[in-house]
Amino acid sequence: MLKLLRVENIAVVPAIEVEFGSGLNLLTGETGAGKSILVDALGLLLGTRASPELIRTGEQSACVEAVVASAAMASILEKHAIPREDGEDTVLRREVFLSGKNRATVNGAIVPVAVLRELAPFVASIQGQHESQSLLSSDAQQDFLDGFAGIVEVRAEVAGRYRALSNAEERLAALRRDRRELERRREMLEYQVREIDLCQLRVGDEENLRREKALLANAGRLSELSAGAYALLYEDEQAVLARLGHVFRKVEELSSIDPRFSPYLESRSSLRAQLEDLAFFLRDYGQEITVTPGRLDEVEARLAAIDRLKRKYGATIEEILAFAERCRAELEELEAPELRERALEAECSTAAKHYLDLAKELSRRRRKAADHLSRRLHAELKELAMDKTRFAVRFEPEQPADEPEHRPAWSERGLESAEFMLSPNPGEDMRPLARVASGGELSRIMLALRSILTSDGAAEDRTLIFDEVDAGIGGGIAEVVGRKLLRVAQRQQVICITHLPQIAALADEHFRVAKSISDGRTVAHVECLDSAGRVEEVARMLAGEKVTEVARRHAGEMIAARSIK
Repeated sequence: MLKLLRVENIAVVPAIEVEFGSGLNLLTGETGAGKSILVDALGLLLGTRASPELIRTGEQSACVEAVVASAAMASILEKHAIPREDGEDTVLRREVFLSGKNRATVNGAIVPVAVLRELAPFVASIQGQHESQSLLSSDAQQDFLDGFAGIVEVRAEVAGRYRALSNAEERLAALRRDRRELERRREMLEYQVREIDLCQLRVGDEENLRREKALLANAGRLSELSAGAYALLYEDEQAVLARLGHVFRKVEELSSIDPRFSPYLESRSSLRAQLEDLAFFLRDYGQEITVTPGRLDEVEARLAAIDRLKRKYGATIEEILAFAERCRAELEELEAPELRERALEAECSTAAKHYLDLAKELSRRRRKAADHLSRRLHAELKELAMDKTRFAVRFEPEQPADEPEHRPAWSERGLESAEFMLSPNPGEDMRPLARVASGGELSRIMLALRSILTSDGAAEDRTLIFDEVDAGIGGGIAEVVGRKLLRVAQRQQVICITHLPQIAALADEHFRVAKSISDGRTVAHVECLDSAGRVEEVARMLAGEKVTEVARRHAGEMIAARSIK
C-alpha cells in the first residue's frame, strides 16, 4: 500500500506531499491542473525512464519519494541486502539531474534502477493510456486467468515438475554432447591411476628409501667405522673393556681409603654391560653390511619416480594416494556411459509423465475458467458502457500440447500460453488486447477484471492506479464505474484520477489538484479535502465554473448516498 508520495521540482510541481488512505483515493481538478503529474512521478519510482525534461524550469534536479507498506517485497530487499526492520515501511526514492544522471535509493541504500523495476509489481500497477501496462503482457493475462481459476498453486507445482524435467533433460543432453570429452577424461584418469599404481606406494616409503640410500651410499665407510670401534672396545690388546678392569681395581683401592669413590663402583656392572652390548652390536652391524649390486640405482630410480609423482599429483605420498582414490571414484562414475544414459533417459521419461499428469489437469481447469471469465467479463463490461465489446481468451496452441512430440511447447506455465482477445466494435475481428484497446478501455477492462477477482475473494498488496477509467462515459455508467472502484477498494488500495462527480462522490479520501500563479510562475498543489471541501469540489464538477446552492445540495446528497449497493 502506498502511504505517502512526495514530489519535488517536477513540471509545475515545486513541492507536494500526499498521504493516501487505504481505500478509494480520488484525485480531481480542472483539466491540465497536474493530476497526471503525480502518476508520472510515481512511475519514476517503478523504474520508468527518467528524462531531464521532467525537471522544473530553473532547478538542477527533481526528486520523488514514497513510503510503501508491502510485506511481499521483503524477499527482494533481502536478496539485494537492503536494510529493513520487521514491520517497518519501505522508502523508495528517485532523483533526476539536469546532467541526465539519476539516483535511486531504497531505505537509504543506493541501488540500480533495475531494483526499482524489480520491486514495482509489489508497489503499484498503473492503468492509463501512457503507461506500460502489465495487462498488455501475455504472461500477466495468464496470471489473471489462473488467479481467477484458483490454480496458482497448481501452476507452481507444475513449474516445479517442469524444472525437474528440464534438469534431467539438460544432464542427458550434456552426457550425449560430451561423450567424446568423457572418453578423453576417462583415458586420462586411467593413465593417472595406472601411473600411481605402478609405483606401489605405501605411506612411509619415501623416508625408508632415503634412509636406505644414505646407508648404501656410505656402506664402505660404515663398515670401516663399525669394525674400528669394535676393535677399540673388544679385540685390541689395549681394548677398552680389557683395560676397564684395571681402572676399577684402582678405584677399589681408592674407595678403601676414601669412601667418596664407592658410588662409582656400584655402576661398574651396568657400565661394562652397556659397553659389551655396544661392542657386539658394532660387530654384528659390520658383518651385516652387504651391498647388492645395482640396489643403489634401484633406490635412486624409485625416489626419482616418487618425486615425479609428487610434482604431478601431490606434495606427499598421502596426497598422491588420495588423488588416486579420487580418480578411481570418478572412473566409477564414468564407467559404462551407456548405463548412465539409459538411467537418465528413464529419469526424463518419469519426469515427463509426472509433468504431463498435472499439466493436463492445469490446462483443463484453465480452459474451463477461460469460458467462465469471458462470460463474467462481458457482463461487467456491459455495465461499463462496453456492451458491444466481445472478449475471449486465445490459447496457443489451440489444443493442449499434451503429447511428447509437443515438448517444445511445454513450459513452467503449462501446456499453453493465454492471450486476451478483444473486439470493441461490432463487425471487427478479435485482436490482441494490446493492439485494439485505448487507454480508457484498458482502464475499464482492468477495473472489470479487478472487480471480478475481488468479488471472488482475491486481493493483492499493491496499489491499483486508474487513469482515464471514466473516458467516454457519464450518467448512470459513471456511477457503476464508481461502485466497482469502491468494491475493489474494499480489498485493495485504489488511486483514481476522475473528472466525473458520480465517481468523486464515492471517495474514501478525496484530493483536489489545482494550479495557481505565484511570483509569475505556475504552481500545482494538492489539497486533501474535508467534508465541506468534498461537497464544494463535487458541486464544481456538477455545475462547472459557477457553483450554485442547488449543485451543493445535490453534491451533498451524492456523497451521503455513497454506501455500496
